[in-house]
Amino acid sequence: MTAPTFETLLYSVEDGIATITLNRPERMNAFTTQMMRDMIAAFDVTDADDEVKVVIVTGAGERAFCAGADLGSGGATFDYDAAGAKATERMDGKVGDIYRDGGGRVTLRIFESLKPVIAAVNGAAVGIGVTMQLAMDIRMASTTARFGFVFARRGITPEAASSWFLTRLVGLQQALEWCYTGRVFPAQEALDGRLVRSVHAPEDLLPAARALAREIADNTAPVSIALTRQMLYRMAGAGHPMEAHMADSRAIQYRGAQGDAKEGVTAFLEKRQPTYPDKVSKDLPDIWANWKQPTFR
Repeated sequence: MTAPTFETLLYSVEDGIATITLNRPERMNAFTTQMMRDMIAAFDVTDADDEVKVVIVTGAGERAFCAGADLGSGGATFDYDAAGAKATERMDGKVGDIYRDGGGRVTLRIFESLKPVIAAVNGAAVGIGVTMQLAMDIRMASTTARFGFVFARRGITPEAASSWFLTRLVGLQQALEWCYTGRVFPAQEALDGRLVRSVHAPEDLLPAARALAREIADNTAPVSIALTRQMLYRMAGAGHPMEAHMADSRAIQYRGAQGDAKEGVTAFLEKRQPTYPDKVSKDLPDIWANWKQPTFR
């Protein structure tokens, strides 16, 4: 597949690992409407490309992963009407004059990803710079990274569906403290609070992220990973374990009859690396007979 180009991102694929780099280093990779559109499009590309097994998201330069929303519009930054937001960006016409939060459009797209997503947080990550990470599966940080849920200090509220994601990751008490204070905190506090999985020297961050991605890409069946990601996220809000049992039963039955299961068992018995034949683009079974999909993305 020919590598796509984006206005605000760099995109590359190497040995099954796609790297999406937020690329506005002169603005500390600050988030814009164009970056929102580019990120949604980039995840459409990774989902469609069977060569991509894992996605890494990082920031260009040494200063920032993403320093939050671009504040170039001053006090009108978060005033959608003043910014000339398009009617097509409203809530599917169902909530009157309410416009959809751009960060939420990104996190919902990442939530739907068919590939695992690793955040390699190389510097400042505040506002949308941190909330976009919450829909990613694993967060790894540089010792120079800084995080901040700064919304109350800007007179707004948490966004990007972070009120759903954050408490599931770090618990209600920690989430409330970080959002109430709005303070910017170091990587060690993020690690202690279970926001990130690990902290690395700056020069070791991307190699560590790629090593983890390599472990996934080299040893697991992509269709199984896509289903596993959906199952764990969707069941986080299930009202009863029976819902998980229903999904599990469908998944095991469908996957057990597909080529990956035969290859996985045979490769294990023969003590060799597996070569999984099934493709996410065409062999992903639908196990969500009773799952109500949202009406917009």
